[in-house]
Amino acid sequence: MTNHRLNFTKAALLKAPNADKGKKDYYYDDREKGLVMAVTQTGTKSFYLYKRIDGRPERVLLGRFPDISIENARKAAAAAKGDIVSGQNPQKERRAIRDEMTFAALFTEYMEKYSKVHKRSWTYDEREVNKFLSHWFKRKISLIDRSEVERLHAKIGKENGLYQANRLLERIRSIFNKAIDWGWDGSNPAVGVKKFKERSRDRFLQPDELPRFFEALANEPNGAARDFIMISLLTGARKSNTLAMRWKDINFSVETWRVEETKNGEAQTIHLPKQAMAILTERRWQSESPWVFPGAGKTGHLADPKKAWARILIEAGIEDLRIHDLRRTLGSYQAATGANGYIIGKSLGHRSQQSTAIYARLNLDPVRESVNKATDVMFGYMQPEQGDDEQEITE
Repeated sequence: MTNHRLNFTKAALLKAPNADKGKKDYYYDDREKGLVMAVTQTGTKSFYLYKRIDGRPERVLLGRFPDISIENARKAAAAAKGDIVSGQNPQKERRAIRDEMTFAALFTEYMEKYSKVHKRSWTYDEREVNKFLSHWFKRKISLIDRSEVERLHAKIGKENGLYQANRLLERIRSIFNKAIDWGWDGSNPAVGVKKFKERSRDRFLQPDELPRFFEALANEPNGAARDFIMISLLTGARKSNTLAMRWKDINFSVETWRVEETKNGEAQTIHLPKQAMAILTERRWQSESPWVFPGAGKTGHLADPKKAWARILIEAGIEDLRIHDLRRTLGSYQAATGANGYIIGKSLGHRSQQSTAIYARLNLDPVRESVNKATDVMFGYMQPEQGDDEQEITE
């Protein structure tokens, strides 16, 4: 280590040679007491304030030269000395950040203490954060600011859609809120970031799309995915519940499926129309798994069949349809066949303050009748027209 004292000028500092291997050279400014430039063996030059703080010598990093000018380095050194005189310790604040948990550590704590304990959809937290926020894992959480969250939200919205971006923003906000609840003395960088305006979807399978959809579904080579999609349409159940359907929850005698816990936290009994019973009966004879739709993943049951769904839509020539829209499809055909909103809500497991009292008085019979009518109408679009049959016979 070699020490030099000189009046800092740009020309003089640019001429400062690299330090010897494994060492650093220090240059002290004649004008601003305590301002130092350190030079490494690779030629990196950094400004520091060298001063005793609380009785111990400290080097407070001010910035890299020439990224920060000599004049700005002198101003930064003077400001840091003023902070020290007023009782602040810049190094203590930096050490707190250095010792603070990383985003990866916070997310692990969030999953174990909150998400897996309180959320049935915790697997989505795990998947989405690992997919979109893994670049934050090594970052200290106080170094993630609002402007960065805003940029990420805009980027995800452009590349992955508004809904995906908004759901990720909600997850970021929840994770940092939990950090604050657990004693972190920082601010939530997602607070104040505005969500994209979302349109409520009204998409469902139209009558002219049903024949093409059923044909493409029948041609799907993945049998588990094919049957899962059909059961989703026939029951109107949520995707997560249908994927995790178990044989022990199906009553073949009364043709019902009991979901122990739905999204709203309550149990639901779902009527199984004859088309669904035919699929489930065939699968039951061939199954050795506790799951109706077994899969190779860690859950033991089928994961989201995105590839099969994409193949079906391409073959059917159908655009802008999601698996969740099958749920809306059943409700739409129930409405078309005369069911009122309360019966549709009960069959789909909706929950609202207005309808809770009505649901409590409804038994499954009107729901069963409504679902049967709706599914019969949907499957009716698969039948050939009478005129076509007569023409084929005469020919």
